[in-house]
Amino acid sequence: MKITLKRSVIGRPQHQVDTVKALGLKKIGDSREVQDSPAIRGMVNSVKHLLEVEA
Repeated sequence: MKITLKRSVIGRPQHQVDTVKALGLKKIGDSREVQDSPAIRGMVNSVKHLLEVEA
């Protein structure tokens, strides 16, 4: 599963900033290939408004 940070974390609640960081994303446009697991899905779901997800 490929995730890309599409929106900034500036002004977001700290738990969302921490989740994006835990997913390995730092800057807008950063992409990362992650394993599709329930834990990762939950993290992605909590910040889905900031990410673009490709199967």
